[in-house]
Amino acid sequence: QVQLAESGGGLVQAGDSLRLSCAASGRTFSRYSMGWFRQAPGKEREFVAAISWSRGTTYYADSVKGRFTISRDNAKNTVYLQMSSLKPEDTAVYYCAADRDGVSTFQYEFDYWGQGTQVTVSS
Repeated sequence: QVQLAESGGGLVQAGDSLRLSCAASGRTFSRYSMGWFRQAPGKEREFVAAISWSRGTTYYADSVKGRFTISRDNAKNTVYLQMSSLKPEDTAVYYCAADRDGVSTFQYEFDYWGQGTQVTVSS
């Protein structure tokens, strides 16, 4: 069992940067691939970024590639999402998720989810 708690969301202006954190419980965090997803008002939840547990291989949605960076610190049981050059269309609730079977970009493959943190980008 893994419990996830996101933090770091807030209200920022377009062009600003923000770093989200996701703290995980459990001693086997290093064996889970981790992902970030987001859900904007009136839209379905979508993939943002993922990082594998084994080699730290990263994957990004085209909409955030070059602006967002996912990373993990297994010693701290934490995964991060560094967001830069934020745009109003990045406004959403951001969720982190854990996948015990391998890295994926599909949300149905993730086993555990956090409660989400709100990111609002004003123009």
